[in-house]
Amino acid sequence: MAISARMTGLPGGQAITSIMRDYGIAPGTNPADNFSDAGDTWYSGYLAAAKRLGISKGIGNSLFAPDKEITREEMFTLLYSALGAIRQLPSDMANPVRTLTDFTDAGQIDSWAKEAMTLLVETGIVKGNAGKLMPLDTSTRAEMAQVLYNLMTR
Repeated sequence: MAISARMTGLPGGQAITSIMRDYGIAPGTNPADNFSDAGDTWYSGYLAAAKRLGISKGIGNSLFAPDKEITREEMFTLLYSALGAIRQLPSDMANPVRTLTDFTDAGQIDSWAKEAMTLLVETGIVKGNAGKLMPLDTSTRAEMAQVLYNLMTR
C-alpha cells in the first residue's frame, strides 16, 4: 500500500504563530486586547500581538477566524505586515527578479494584497509555479515554510 502525503491548508492561527516565532515577535499578554475569537489557546498571545502591532486586522467585527485556512495572498500579506512591523522588509527592488505581470493569474490578486505580493515577487522571495501565483488557493504549511526559508536565507 502506497502512502500519499496529503497537503493540508494552513490555519491563520498557525500562520501568525509561525511568522512571529520565526522573527522573534513576542506574544501579547493582555487577553482583553485581542480578537474576540482568539480564545485561550497556544496561539492566543500571538493573535493579541498581531492585532496590537497591526500585522492583522482580522476578518472584521473583531474576529480573526484562527482555524480558517488562509489563502496564499493572505499568507503573503501577513508576512509583509509582520516584516513591516519589525522593519525587516526586503528592499532590493531596484532590479526586480520578476514582476506581477510575469504571472498569468496576477489579475486575481485582491487590491489589498497587491503591495505585499509585488514586493515579495520583485525581491525573488515568491517565485510562483508554472507561471502562476495562485493567490486565491489555500496556502499550505510547506508553502509557508518555503517562503520563510527564502526570506531567512537571503
